[in-house]
Amino acid sequence: MKSFASDNYAGVLPEIMESLQKTNKLHARSYGADETTKRATELFRQVFDADVDVYFVFNGTGANVLSISSATQSYNAVLCSDTSHIYNDESSAPETFTGCRFFPLAANDKGKLEPATISERLIRKGDVHYAQTAMLSITQATEYGTVYKPEEIKEIAALTKENGLYLHMDGSRFFNAAASLDCSLSDISSKAGVDILSLGGTKAGMMFGEAVVVFNKELSKHIAYKHKQVMQLASKTRFIAGQFEAMLQNELWRKTATHANKMAELLCKSLSKNRSIKITKPVEANAVFAEIPRGWYEPLQEHFPFYVWKDSTHEVRFMCAWDTQEAEIMAFADAINALAHP
Repeated sequence: MKSFASDNYAGVLPEIMESLQKTNKLHARSYGADETTKRATELFRQVFDADVDVYFVFNGTGANVLSISSATQSYNAVLCSDTSHIYNDESSAPETFTGCRFFPLAANDKGKLEPATISERLIRKGDVHYAQTAMLSITQATEYGTVYKPEEIKEIAALTKENGLYLHMDGSRFFNAAASLDCSLSDISSKAGVDILSLGGTKAGMMFGEAVVVFNKELSKHIAYKHKQVMQLASKTRFIAGQFEAMLQNELWRKTATHANKMAELLCKSLSKNRSIKITKPVEANAVFAEIPRGWYEPLQEHFPFYVWKDSTHEVRFMCAWDTQEAEIMAFADAINALAHP
């Protein structure tokens, strides 16, 4: 079985497996006091071209909870896209652990938040009867697989700073976005005005683990204690840090993300040839959104699992990963052609 459901379905990069084996050979200090974690942290500072603080966590929900809780109090509000993962796909974990109210804002047809939409929701500052907005969260790449350009992030960051808000970026597919834009990691984070980043590793080919990258030193005051409080401080931190060390060295992330993106482009091209299929979103990272006949769901998913995104319009999502191969896409296209021309 080869899946187009999620890049989470893919296995582990050989380089990552090698790093885990290497890290496993000797005893080391716990809770991030080891040499592997120190090296990885220094590497983060180099690739992000900033004096960042890094906190390694188990999973994406944990990364987002830690990021948001570092900048908010329980009487605060967080603004996010109505399609965002923190609003739709993390159950009630962000609200439960932060105590904040989450206000969803309407994303545009590309899944992005626009400054005008954000501005409309910046209301009732200082009103004790209203949850006080403290943070805006954007997703890179978006839930629709589209990508915020550096200038778009800078414009949003300027708006948040003007209104005293922190800017959080949910970057579960951050590497795919940077590869798509052919830019540095810093161009769409530290240099663009992002205060804190949830950086995905698992979807990029790691076995497990994500990282919270802190650019705004104001958020470093309490985050170490929050790290422990939200149960994301690993005793054997080195096994997460070591994977990121391998991912960041020699831009392994760019090689693998670029491949996944190119496979999505190929998949889009092959699907576009079929008149029964409508591509619904621009393909800018490693996701393809399309409307397909409802009767195709089950026969296709039997061999190529995928997610139904919006059943009312028959919109589905196909994801490519670091290990997706051209032959697999061609086999998928053949299966679709067989359904279209029985």
